Order: sequence, then C-alpha cells, then structure tokens
Amino acid sequence: MISEWHFLTPEQTYLHKQDEMAKDLGISPILSKLLLQRNITTIDEAKRFFRPQLSELHDPFLMLDMDKAVARLNLAMGRKEKILIYGDYDVDGTTAVTVVYKFLRNFYSNIDFYIPDRSDEGYGISYKGIDFAYENDFKLIIVLDCGIKAIEKIDYANRKGVDFIICDHHKPDDELPDACAILDPKRPNDNYPFKHLSAAGVGFKFMQGFAQNNGMDMSLLFQLLDLVAVSIAADIVSVTGENRILAFYGLKILNNNPCIGLKSIIDMCGMADKEITLSDVVFKIGPRLNASGRMQSGGESVELLIAKDMTIAQEKCEGINLQNEIRKGLDKTITEEAFAEIDKWEGLENRRSIVIYNEFWHKGVIGIVASRLTELYYKPAVVLTLSNGLATGSARSIQGVDIYKAIDHCRDLLENFGGHPFASGLSMKEENVQAFSDRFEEYVAANITDDQLVPQLDVDAQINFSDISPKFFRVLKQFAPFGPDNPKPVFCTRRVYDYGTSRLVGKDQEHLKLELIDSNSENIMNGIAFGMYEHNDLIKNLNPFDICYTIEENNYGGNVSIQLLIKDIKAENLPNPS
Repeated sequence: MISEWHFLTPEQTYLHKQDEMAKDLGISPILSKLLLQRNITTIDEAKRFFRPQLSELHDPFLMLDMDKAVARLNLAMGRKEKILIYGDYDVDGTTAVTVVYKFLRNFYSNIDFYIPDRSDEGYGISYKGIDFAYENDFKLIIVLDCGIKAIEKIDYANRKGVDFIICDHHKPDDELPDACAILDPKRPNDNYPFKHLSAAGVGFKFMQGFAQNNGMDMSLLFQLLDLVAVSIAADIVSVTGENRILAFYGLKILNNNPCIGLKSIIDMCGMADKEITLSDVVFKIGPRLNASGRMQSGGESVELLIAKDMTIAQEKCEGINLQNEIRKGLDKTITEEAFAEIDKWEGLENRRSIVIYNEFWHKGVIGIVASRLTELYYKPAVVLTLSNGLATGSARSIQGVDIYKAIDHCRDLLENFGGHPFASGLSMKEENVQAFSDRFEEYVAANITDDQLVPQLDVDAQINFSDISPKFFRVLKQFAPFGPDNPKPVFCTRRVYDYGTSRLVGKDQEHLKLELIDSNSENIMNGIAFGMYEHNDLIKNLNPFDICYTIEENNYGGNVSIQLLIKDIKAENLPNPS
C-alpha cells in the first residue's frame, strides 16, 4: 500500500536549463524536466539518450584483465584445448553462458557448458564442477555470474591443472582468486567506465574483446543482444549508460528476430503480437527461464536457448513452463506459511527487518518468498532453509537499505555470501541463525530511518490531461527502455472527476475501468486501476480526487489508444510539490 507521494525535482543547478532544453529539442518543458531528473543536462546527452548507438559501446580492453582473458582464450583455441563454459543457474547466469557458448560455437567445436545443480552443488563454482572438468580433460573454464570470491576452489582447480577466466559482476573482497584473468568492473582498481553490467553483459564484453582482437565480424555478436537484454531485465541492473545501449538493441532483436528458444517462450506467453518490453521480460520470460534452475536444472534453460530447431525448443519450453507452474504452487504455499508464522511474532511492529528460517522449505523459491515478504511488510527480509547441512537463503531489501552491507556486517557468522544492495544470497551453520538474526536486525535498525519504512511513490511531474498530446506521448515512448535508474515516468493530475461511465470490472469486480476529466481541461482520459475497487464509492459520488499514473499504449482489437495506468488514488489534495 502506497502511503506517500514524493515529487521529484531536478538538481537546483539544472533548473534553469529546463526551458532551454525544451526549445532546443522541440519538446514539452515537462519532458525536458524528466531528462534533467535523469541527469541528462546537455543537448548532446539528450540525443545519445534518445538515439543509442552501438558505436558508443566502450572499448572492452578498458576493463582490467581483458588482455589476459583474450590471450588465454586464444591460447586455448590454438592448442585445441577443451573449454567449459560454467555459469550460475539463474537467468543472468544461463543467458551469460548462452551468449559466450553460442558465439564461440561459431568458430570452435571443442566446447561444452556446465550449470551447477542448485540443491546438490549450491551457488557458485563447485568442487563437483571442477572435478567434472578435470575428469573430462577440460583445460579452461570460463565462469560467468560467480567466482569472484571462490579463492579456495580456484586454488583447488589450479592444483588439478584447470585454468579459470572469471567473468563476474558482484562486489569482490579484498583478496581475489588466483585465476588467469578476472573480468569484473566492480574491482576497485578497474577503470572501466560503466560499473553496472549484468553477468551476460560482462560475457558480451569478453566476446567483444575476443572478436576485436581477432578481426571478427561484430554482427555475429550483436545478434546475441536479445539474450543480454533478458539478463539486464531479469537481474534488475541499471538501465543507463552502456546497459541502455545493450537493452535498446537487444529489445529490437527480441521483438523482430529472437533466438528460437526465446521465440518459443514468447509464443508460450501469448506475446507474439505485442511489443515486448523489459517489464515483460521481468514478469513473463524471466520467471520461466528461472524455473528450471529453481525446480530442476538450469541446464535445461541453456539447452532451450541454444536450440537450433523449433520443435526441440518447443518441447524444452513446455517442460520449463510445467516447472514454472510447479514453482508457482510452491511459492504460494511457502509464502502463506511464512506470513502465518511472522504474524504470530510479538513486537513485529517494532522490528526493522525480518529473518525467518524453516528447514523444510524448497530452496528454489525462497528468493521469491523474500521478495513477497519485503513487499507486504516493507522491511528488509531474509528467508532461510536447510541445504547441504547449512541454513541457506536469499535476502531482499527496500529503497535506501543496502542489504549487502547489512549481511557483510555479519560475515563472521557466515559460510558464504554475495550479491547486490537490493538482493543477496547467504549461507551459515544452523546454530548461527539466531545470532545472525539479532545482529542483522541491529544493523538495519541503526541504518534505517522511519521515513524509509513508509512505502512511497516517486512522482516525476504534475500535469493536466491537456498536456498529454500525441506528440508528448511519442517522445515519452522514446524514454524507454525503462528499468532501474530510468523508471517509467509517473505523473500526477489533481482534482479529476468521473466522466460518468467509470465502473468496476474483473472476475471479482476488483478493478476500476475509468473515464476521467480534470478540472483544467475538457480532455477525457481512459484509465485502469487494478485492485482499487475500494475507491469506487468515492469516484461514483462525483467527488474530486488526485491520481498518480503512468501513460500506456492500449492496443485492443486493433484499436490503439492512450490509457492511464493508475498507481494510486487519493481523496484529498496533497501539498503542492516544491
């Protein structure tokens, strides 16, 4: 439930540029304000934002160890060594493996891939995986989306004569593994200009460096950007800078000529005739690719993504879709069990975090459950289960709380951990769970404010319906692709009224189908407010109310129109934004 509306404004030093940029770009001052709020402050920056170019991708050799990584790969191929592409079992890991595997497969056949089993091997590089490589005479492992903390395991591989190139994007510790090369833009001494690549993005940069070094046709690599776009969306990384370019062109391929595996998922989801966005990847494509790693084997997702035959791809897709249905049932059951347990806690209202442990929960869905708890209670949440003798789990956070730092504060109680400010994974001995819970709560309580515990909606601008012209909407669509650090703009219009035809819709009459007018114009706007049935009496009594919304394109029966997707409704005027 949204409690507060937070009106965004550009930095004070940029305010004077709003009208100037609007005039120079030929756009509404409202839209130039949106640019300034995204720290796009010059005409050249705006042009690059609206027209991303592949030529503006950074030189891959700016990344530390890129020369070493390319040299070791060249050496392996020159010696005809067996190469194993190893990756994490989630969407980012499996797409990263697929990008590297599919690109190298164009030139080299002595190659295979390996995805560890979530239940048997756990997250990251495993001793079992290294033994598999050694026993099958793989001399080089290219590992993606993990490995940056695998010091002991890389030492073990070195003793076995198995070399590693690490391609990771997680924050490293002070000590690094003794690998042939480590590609990770988050290394503190790495001057690579963009720090927020997904794992598939790091894999793409490696292949870009390899192709550049060997004078290869880049078009073969660019054809794989649909996979990179899927990883960017699913791993919730910043959609700015280099990621914006990769996502922009990846979505073009995803919509026009996706790989056979992604095409089968698109058809399965019923999205063949609609424009696919990063949001569609997050909510429809990503969960299906994740399902195999959560419920069975992440290798199934790679098999799907590398498929060359549509019949095989469809069979793989059906299996993954079935696993996704099973996953949804487990997710629902475990979430309900977690809610029931937490609601029994004494003093819950005074806690600043949630840590819950149940040894019988399925490891594959606890990350989703942690997300559900964070959404419901709006507190950082850690969900743990028993796996391979350790309490193992996932953590999710809220705006303003770096959960990685909170977990790092408890590192002496942990066997392993890693991740990002909003999502992390961890494991510990069972006897440490209570001590971890206490110290985690202590850290969060000391580093969170009361305001941060109140869900708020960031509002980009207050506008009237008359501002929403066809040209306004055309330019607004060019702000896409939307995601972290470039969210879909949210607008507020005050004192709107029911035009007289708004009504409840949906199977249980839980949604509001709206036709609205505002007090400053005669424009009629259609809108949909999902799950907001409780506002029906307010609206039908012809009371004025304020709304926050995004502006969407509604394509129904071939008729395209503008529709407001309502984010919140308030009966009373809020204070005007300063």
